[in-house]
Amino acid sequence: MALIRQARLSLSTFLGGVAACVIPVLFRISQTTHNLWNDFAIIIFLLYCLIYNGVLVLVYLQERDMYQIAVRAGNLGVAFSVGVLVSIYGGTWSVFGWYFTALAFFHWSEYFTTAATNTRSLTLESFLLDHSREYQLAALASWTEFTLEWFLFPGMKQVRVLNVVGLVLTVGGEVLRKASMFTAGRNFNHYVQHTKHQDHQLVTQGIYSLFRHPAYVGWFFWSIGTQVMLCNPCCLIGYTIVSWRFFNERIYEEEIYLLNFFGEDYVDYQRRVPTGLPFIKGYQGML
Repeated sequence: MALIRQARLSLSTFLGGVAACVIPVLFRISQTTHNLWNDFAIIIFLLYCLIYNGVLVLVYLQERDMYQIAVRAGNLGVAFSVGVLVSIYGGTWSVFGWYFTALAFFHWSEYFTTAATNTRSLTLESFLLDHSREYQLAALASWTEFTLEWFLFPGMKQVRVLNVVGLVLTVGGEVLRKASMFTAGRNFNHYVQHTKHQDHQLVTQGIYSLFRHPAYVGWFFWSIGTQVMLCNPCCLIGYTIVSWRFFNERIYEEEIYLLNFFGEDYVDYQRRVPTGLPFIKGYQGML
């Protein structure tokens, strides 16, 4: 039950953060003025922030172990709302709003989907905010490249074909990853499993009948899609190389354990279904 409460808390605080966008935007739509941040909207927004942070304080005082969940989910909700606002009112920065919205939703949904499908592995790390220092540096690099190129060559950030193609890749990758998590259920984990659980099963149906590692495929194209969307040529090349190397090594390691867990069943699965990632074949020792 505690894990279910954690999932509900993450959802409610995320939606609370999103409300930071919904309230002023709905008010803006109802007005004839073109100024979003008029006095009344600012009052509503500040009142909301006061109430929202008060709720977080109450959570902290009553259940300190739940506080970290509330803070992460709530801040991701705020980031999501900021992304939406920038998308609508950011002018030449609107595409960065698309990206920021996708980024915030990705990290929150990783936690919530894990809570919905495999509570056994649910931890604070399920948000993937602390995935690795390399991941954080990659995000910082993409923000830096976008900002510098926007100042120097603003027109290169407004190539609508690339923006839309990147958005499609990002959304498609997100949908594929979450579909794989729901399909695998309790068999999905964010970390390579070195020991087989009693209820660990080989999943070959649904999206797993098309790709052996659909969650990695989704994340791979999600990460590349964000850089296509931002029109970041340097980070696009860097993300592609680094992501490919990471998943190549990860799949190779993971399949050694899967072969130990499932034996001939996994060998047969390897023969029938590709990994789903370009030029990555996985561990081929028993083929």
